[in-house]
Amino acid sequence: MSSTIEQSSAPQRMTGAERREQILAAARRVFGEGGYAASTDEVARAAGVSQPYVVRLFGSKRELFLEAYRQASEQVLATLGSVPAGPEAAKRMGDAYVSLLEDRDLLRLLMHGFIAGGDPEVGRVARHTLGEAFRLFRERSGGTDDDARLFVAQGMLINVLLAVDAHRHTGEDSGMDGLVLCTLEHLPIP
Repeated sequence: MSSTIEQSSAPQRMTGAERREQILAAARRVFGEGGYAASTDEVARAAGVSQPYVVRLFGSKRELFLEAYRQASEQVLATLGSVPAGPEAAKRMGDAYVSLLEDRDLLRLLMHGFIAGGDPEVGRVARHTLGEAFRLFRERSGGTDDDARLFVAQGMLINVLLAVDAHRHTGEDSGMDGLVLCTLEHLPIP
Protein backbone atom coordinates (compact mmCIF):
# COMPACT_ATOMS: atom_id res chain seq x y z
CA MET A 1 0.00 0.00 0.00
CA SER A 2 2.77 2.45 0.84
CA SER A 3 4.45 1.90 -2.54
CA THR A 4 1.23 3.00 -4.29
CA ILE A 5 1.19 6.19 -2.26
CA GLU A 6 4.87 6.80 -2.94
CA GLN A 7 4.40 6.27 -6.67
CA SER A 8 1.48 8.69 -6.91
CA SER A 9 3.37 11.42 -5.08
CA ALA A 10 6.49 11.04 -7.21
CA PRO A 11 6.94 13.78 -9.80
CA GLN A 12 5.78 12.81 -13.27
CA ARG A 13 8.41 12.74 -15.98
CA MET A 14 7.70 14.90 -18.99
CA THR A 15 7.27 13.28 -22.35
CA GLY A 16 9.59 14.31 -25.16
CA ALA A 17 6.77 16.34 -26.72
CA GLU A 18 6.08 18.14 -23.41
CA ARG A 19 9.79 18.90 -22.96
CA ARG A 20 9.96 20.23 -26.53
CA GLU A 21 7.00 22.56 -25.84
CA GLN A 22 8.62 23.68 -22.58
CA ILE A 23 11.79 24.61 -24.48
CA LEU A 24 9.82 26.39 -27.21
CA ALA A 25 7.95 28.42 -24.57
CA ALA A 26 11.28 29.40 -23.02
CA ALA A 27 12.68 30.22 -26.48
CA ARG A 28 9.71 32.46 -27.14
CA ARG A 29 10.43 34.42 -23.95
CA VAL A 30 14.20 34.55 -24.45
CA PHE A 31 14.12 35.40 -28.17
CA GLY A 32 11.29 37.85 -27.52
CA GLU A 33 13.54 39.67 -25.06
CA GLY A 34 16.91 39.37 -26.80
CA GLY A 35 16.10 38.62 -30.42
CA TYR A 36 18.22 36.32 -32.51
CA ALA A 37 21.28 37.43 -30.53
CA ALA A 38 20.04 35.42 -27.52
CA SER A 39 21.86 32.13 -27.03
CA THR A 40 20.75 28.52 -26.76
CA ASP A 41 22.36 28.56 -23.31
CA GLU A 42 19.95 31.32 -22.23
CA VAL A 43 17.03 29.31 -23.60
CA ALA A 44 18.24 26.16 -21.83
CA ARG A 45 18.51 27.98 -18.50
CA ALA A 46 15.03 29.46 -18.93
CA ALA A 47 13.64 25.99 -19.71
CA GLY A 48 15.55 24.28 -16.90
CA VAL A 49 17.41 21.92 -19.22
CA SER A 50 20.98 21.61 -20.47
CA GLN A 51 22.23 23.53 -23.48
CA PRO A 52 23.41 20.33 -25.22
CA TYR A 53 19.87 18.93 -24.83
CA VAL A 54 18.43 22.00 -26.60
CA VAL A 55 20.93 21.63 -29.44
CA ARG A 56 20.32 17.88 -29.66
CA LEU A 57 16.56 18.50 -29.89
CA PHE A 58 16.59 21.41 -32.35
CA GLY A 59 19.95 21.12 -34.10
CA SER A 60 20.97 24.77 -33.95
CA LYS A 61 20.01 28.15 -32.59
CA ARG A 62 18.68 29.06 -36.04
CA GLU A 63 16.35 26.06 -36.08
CA LEU A 64 15.16 26.80 -32.54
CA PHE A 65 14.49 30.45 -33.40
CA LEU A 66 12.74 29.44 -36.59
CA GLU A 67 10.49 26.95 -34.81
CA ALA A 68 9.54 29.46 -32.09
CA TYR A 69 8.89 32.10 -34.77
CA ARG A 70 6.80 29.69 -36.84
CA GLN A 71 4.70 28.91 -33.76
CA ALA A 72 4.13 32.61 -33.05
CA SER A 73 3.21 33.31 -36.68
CA GLU A 74 0.85 30.34 -36.77
CA GLN A 75 -0.83 31.61 -33.60
CA VAL A 76 -1.50 34.99 -35.21
CA LEU A 77 -2.86 33.42 -38.38
CA ALA A 78 -4.99 30.91 -36.47
CA THR A 79 -6.47 33.75 -34.40
CA LEU A 80 -7.29 35.81 -37.49
CA GLY A 81 -8.50 32.72 -39.36
CA SER A 82 -10.91 31.80 -36.57
CA VAL A 83 -13.07 34.83 -37.36
CA PRO A 84 -15.99 33.85 -39.58
CA ALA A 85 -16.71 35.78 -42.75
CA GLY A 86 -19.47 38.34 -42.56
CA PRO A 87 -20.37 41.98 -42.06
CA GLU A 88 -18.71 42.13 -38.61
CA ALA A 89 -15.53 40.32 -39.68
CA ALA A 90 -13.35 43.44 -39.95
CA LYS A 91 -14.13 44.52 -36.39
CA ARG A 92 -13.88 40.96 -35.07
CA MET A 93 -10.50 40.46 -36.74
CA GLY A 94 -9.24 43.68 -35.19
CA ASP A 95 -10.51 42.57 -31.79
CA ALA A 96 -8.96 39.12 -32.29
CA TYR A 97 -5.61 40.70 -33.11
CA VAL A 98 -5.79 43.00 -30.10
CA SER A 99 -6.42 39.96 -27.87
CA LEU A 100 -2.95 38.74 -28.85
CA LEU A 101 -1.31 41.89 -27.51
CA GLU A 102 -1.47 40.59 -23.94
CA ASP A 103 1.31 38.16 -24.88
CA ARG A 104 4.28 40.51 -24.98
CA ASP A 105 6.63 37.65 -25.87
CA LEU A 106 4.55 36.92 -28.97
CA LEU A 107 4.61 40.56 -30.01
CA ARG A 108 8.35 40.94 -29.56
CA LEU A 109 9.20 37.61 -31.17
CA LEU A 110 7.20 38.63 -34.24
CA MET A 111 9.16 41.87 -34.43
CA HIS A 112 12.49 40.05 -34.08
CA GLY A 113 11.39 37.67 -36.83
CA PHE A 114 10.81 40.57 -39.21
CA ILE A 115 14.25 41.91 -38.32
CA ALA A 116 15.83 38.49 -38.96
CA GLY A 117 13.96 38.25 -42.28
CA GLY A 118 17.24 38.31 -44.19
CA ASP A 119 17.54 34.62 -43.34
CA PRO A 120 15.79 32.84 -46.24
CA GLU A 121 13.51 30.65 -44.13
CA VAL A 122 12.73 33.28 -41.48
CA GLY A 123 11.96 35.75 -44.28
CA ARG A 124 9.67 33.20 -45.93
CA VAL A 125 7.67 32.81 -42.70
CA ALA A 126 7.52 36.59 -42.18
CA ARG A 127 6.31 37.22 -45.74
CA HIS A 128 3.74 34.44 -45.49
CA THR A 129 2.41 35.84 -42.21
CA LEU A 130 1.94 39.33 -43.64
CA GLY A 131 0.47 38.05 -46.89
CA GLU A 132 -1.87 35.62 -45.18
CA ALA A 133 -3.12 38.32 -42.77
CA PHE A 134 -3.85 40.50 -45.81
CA ARG A 135 -5.61 37.63 -47.63
CA LEU A 136 -7.64 36.57 -44.60
CA PHE A 137 -8.82 40.11 -43.98
CA ARG A 138 -9.99 40.52 -47.59
CA GLU A 139 -11.62 37.09 -47.62
CA ARG A 140 -13.41 37.37 -44.27
CA SER A 141 -14.39 41.04 -44.36
CA GLY A 142 -15.08 41.43 -48.07
CA GLY A 143 -12.90 44.54 -47.89
CA THR A 144 -10.80 46.06 -50.63
CA ASP A 145 -7.05 45.72 -51.07
CA ASP A 146 -6.70 49.13 -49.42
CA ASP A 147 -8.82 48.04 -46.44
CA ALA A 148 -6.66 44.93 -46.02
CA ARG A 149 -3.44 46.93 -46.41
CA LEU A 150 -4.58 49.36 -43.72
CA PHE A 151 -5.49 46.46 -41.42
CA VAL A 152 -2.00 44.94 -41.74
CA ALA A 153 -0.33 48.36 -41.49
CA GLN A 154 -2.31 49.24 -38.36
CA GLY A 155 -1.28 45.93 -36.79
CA MET A 156 2.38 46.62 -37.53
CA LEU A 157 2.10 50.14 -36.14
CA ILE A 158 0.53 48.80 -32.95
CA ASN A 159 3.36 46.24 -32.66
CA VAL A 160 6.04 48.89 -33.06
CA LEU A 161 4.44 51.29 -30.57
CA LEU A 162 4.11 48.54 -27.97
CA ALA A 163 7.61 47.18 -28.65
CA VAL A 164 9.11 50.58 -27.78
CA ASP A 165 6.72 51.08 -24.82
CA ALA A 166 5.50 54.32 -26.37
CA HIS A 167 2.38 54.32 -24.17
CA ARG A 168 4.59 54.37 -21.04
CA HIS A 169 6.53 57.45 -22.11
CA THR A 170 3.91 60.12 -22.57
CA GLY A 171 5.29 63.61 -22.32
CA GLU A 172 8.67 62.80 -23.89
CA ASP A 173 7.70 63.76 -27.41
CA SER A 174 4.54 65.56 -28.50
CA GLY A 175 4.48 63.88 -31.91
CA MET A 176 4.70 60.44 -30.32
CA ASP A 177 2.03 61.40 -27.79
CA GLY A 178 -0.30 62.26 -30.66
CA LEU A 179 0.48 59.03 -32.51
CA VAL A 180 -0.09 56.93 -29.38
CA LEU A 181 -3.33 58.73 -28.63
CA CYS A 182 -4.83 58.17 -32.07
CA THR A 183 -3.52 54.61 -32.40
CA LEU A 184 -3.78 53.04 -28.96
CA GLU A 185 -6.45 55.07 -27.14
CA HIS A 186 -9.23 52.49 -27.57
CA LEU A 187 -7.09 49.39 -27.06
CA PRO A 188 -6.79 47.45 -23.80
CA ILE A 189 -3.03 47.82 -23.53
CA PRO A 190 -1.41 45.67 -20.84
